Amino acid sequence: HFYFPLTCRDFHLTNFSESHTIPLIMPNLKAAIKDLRQSKDRAVHNKLVKDELHSLRRYLRKALETKDVSKAQELAKTLIQKFDKAVQKNILKQNTAARYKSRMMQKVNALSQK
Repeated sequence: HFYFPLTCRDFHLTNFSESHTIPLIMPNLKAAIKDLRQSKDRAVHNKLVKDELHSLRRYLRKALETKDVSKAQELAKTLIQKFDKAVQKNILKQNTAARYKSRMMQKVNALSQK
């Protein structure tokens, strides 16, 4: 989704959602072109990881609603590993992951004690 306005240097790259665009300047240097490519690749990869975390959290919520203790504990263990890996790779902030893990484990522990 590239379009070139009156000035050839500035253009907008449509991101994942069409609701907002990111203004970019066309890079001239070879290293800058590579950096732009790498950052776009990283953004796609980070979105995939976050989507996977979101899906797993959704599965965990369903397991908690159906009161399936073993499935919830298994998903919680997997989610903790995935959150820690995302923090390690700088995809999520440490406090964000800690908050998600804490809330998740409170719910899983409450279910397993019943």
